[in-house]
Amino acid sequence: MRHTRFNATFIAAAIATFAGLAPTHAAAQAPACTHTVGMVVSLTGAAGRFGQAAAKSVELSFAELNKAAGASGIAGCKLAFDLRDAQSQGSVAVDQARQLVDLKKVPAIIGGIISSVSIPIVTSVTGPAGVVQISPASTSPTLTKLAAEGKTNGWFFRTITSDALQGTAAAKYAIDQGMKVLTIVHVNNDFGVNMLAEFRRAYEALGGKIVGVTPYNPQQPSYAAEVTNALKGDAPALYFIGYPGDGTTIIRTWVQQGGPQRFLFNDGMNAADFIKGVGPQFLTNAFGTSSGTTRTPSTEFFAQAYPAMSGGFDASAPAADRAFDAGSILGLAIAHAGKFEAAAIRDSIRKITEPGGEVVHAGPQGFARALQLIAEKKPLRYVGVIGPVQFDKNGDIVGPFRTWRITNGEVVTVGQMSMEDVQAVQARLPK
Repeated sequence: MRHTRFNATFIAAAIATFAGLAPTHAAAQAPACTHTVGMVVSLTGAAGRFGQAAAKSVELSFAELNKAAGASGIAGCKLAFDLRDAQSQGSVAVDQARQLVDLKKVPAIIGGIISSVSIPIVTSVTGPAGVVQISPASTSPTLTKLAAEGKTNGWFFRTITSDALQGTAAAKYAIDQGMKVLTIVHVNNDFGVNMLAEFRRAYEALGGKIVGVTPYNPQQPSYAAEVTNALKGDAPALYFIGYPGDGTTIIRTWVQQGGPQRFLFNDGMNAADFIKGVGPQFLTNAFGTSSGTTRTPSTEFFAQAYPAMSGGFDASAPAADRAFDAGSILGLAIAHAGKFEAAAIRDSIRKITEPGGEVVHAGPQGFARALQLIAEKKPLRYVGVIGPVQFDKNGDIVGPFRTWRITNGEVVTVGQMSMEDVQAVQARLPK
């Protein structure tokens, strides 16, 4: 996958479309005003495919919410979002977020995708400004630490589990698959460093041996030097922590240099473009972990509706399901708040996901019922594509993990690791 050279016309058209997103029913039925939130995701760079998939997911969720609301609108207006390209770079993301907050006065931002983008946004922009931020894909434990230290000021949420949990799940899965010795190549940013640390802690405690660790910087034209270094330990397997774009080049180079074709991958690497780019014949012994999902009517709706409008992404595209839920939770929170103000939206995010209310799902009937309950001032609980989520005091969620492998060029789920399974492993780890 050529992750650094996306079609410029497509990106420009996407930004123009999403910035003016309106409901698809007749214009005469639409409210005259618009509530526009921000969206800062990577449309280009190492995480570009994630951001493109996520943008289409939010487009779908807002369109469905707008249709369900009809002339009444969401808190009186139609929903839209102003899409900005973070270019997979923290400095660019901060500039875009600051424009949205300072000039556009948005009360909420969806994004970023990678942790090295989400962290500077929340510490430099949304946290200090008192603006809601909800990320569909940033997994770094640093975000939990920042929240615990009061540095996010309670404005940050994410619809994906922390790497503090995924690292443990990946370590157990590796041992279960007989990968007791391996080398690691990881992206040299907050996500990669933290994922490595959490994995190493659990893997070595479970009896695994790491013979080498090689960091890499994103978007290099060649990774021959990094691969050569990683091969020095003669490990029988490689754990790659990174993104599909760089990963395609790195794994192809690994294969070309004669590296063993036995792999462990992090979440996000279960991407069709990556498999096609490397060649499925080289990935017959490739395994991975991802944040899991509990199948719900929302999952079924998304599986049918998303591929038809996504422009080439399927419902299993990394970040797609969690971005849909991020958009849906934010949209319903705006409706619940009854006003387009950050503090009210923040408080409503927790209220519409807490247990105890009537369960509602995504889709025309589910969203219509949710809005009816809100109008009647009755409690509801949104259960989305990824299942029932509830945010803790740090804006984190907990949930199961999915274990998968690549078979015949397809990602096939082979099992699920419950939170209890992961916590049981963590209880055995040295403090």
